[in-house]
Amino acid sequence: MTLSLIKTLQSKTCNPPPVWLMRQAGRYLPEYRDLRATTSGFMDAAMTPEVAAEMTLQPIRRYPQLDAAIIFSDILVTPYALGMDLQFRQGEGPWMPALNNVPQELSFDPTKLEPIYEALDIVKKELPEDKALIGFAGSPWTVACYMISGSNHDHFSAAKDWAMNQPQRLTDLLNVLTDATVFYLLEKIRHGVDVIQLFDSWAGLLADHPEQFHKFIITPTQNIIDRIRKWHPYLPIIGFPRQAGTQLLDYAQISGLNGLGLGQDIDPVWAAQHIPSHLALQGNLDPELLVAGGEPMIAQARHIIKSMQDRAFIFNLGHGILQTTPPDHVAQLLSVVKER
Repeated sequence: MTLSLIKTLQSKTCNPPPVWLMRQAGRYLPEYRDLRATTSGFMDAAMTPEVAAEMTLQPIRRYPQLDAAIIFSDILVTPYALGMDLQFRQGEGPWMPALNNVPQELSFDPTKLEPIYEALDIVKKELPEDKALIGFAGSPWTVACYMISGSNHDHFSAAKDWAMNQPQRLTDLLNVLTDATVFYLLEKIRHGVDVIQLFDSWAGLLADHPEQFHKFIITPTQNIIDRIRKWHPYLPIIGFPRQAGTQLLDYAQISGLNGLGLGQDIDPVWAAQHIPSHLALQGNLDPELLVAGGEPMIAQARHIIKSMQDRAFIFNLGHGILQTTPPDHVAQLLSVVKER
């Protein structure tokens, strides 16, 4: 049985389209909040295999229309494995001490990521056969932003300074992150993931600087994909360069992806007409519309689907589910996506 998500990432059109939602395992679900309350914090939850596996499976049990599970984790586990002191502070989000020397401060310890692989093993055994399993990683530029700045409190001004004034220093860090990310993703594939997604959540910071965008975003992404393809030539890979703006087409054409995630800032009609047809498109309902629910959400969801009716398409959001989202709105949305 070829899963609908896999077929779509092989450039085949499915009707209705496959659907999964970024952050579908998360704080909007009461069962997630109940389970999270039994842990000492985010990292405890993410690095306890049984807990991470259960959080991954919760939305699959609640919403049978979902076509994929995505392992519960975070894009910043890579710097954690590189020796950074990663913390998730209440009300502040992720924090780590700002990086000074590269690569002298960094030493990759692959054993730190083993709980994630154990969680994948559990999920793989319990996941229904008609659901794909997605593994993900943060793209090097986005992960570097957090490592250089320590947090996003200053909109990553230090990371942007490295890109502008210390390009070799940034390149050295991106090379370290590329190596770690390739190792991490190959292990995830070995533990059963069917699809990989690369999150470049802060690609927009370089969207107005084409040369920097190519050097620090497209090139590392291309390197990761090329190295994974040497071992797994047919495994589908999705890239999500959020707010890439005018650089989106180059990212799509050069990087070697199977699928391209679209933020809510991208017009789906334009994307369907201008992005190369061999790429599956994924997206791009505004998460705020999912919070609101009702007719505005339904109308936009149908508009997106209609815009993509002639090409390979995966329904998703333009960013992750917001904490204030009513679970009933998710059920309503999935019913709309799966209507024929």
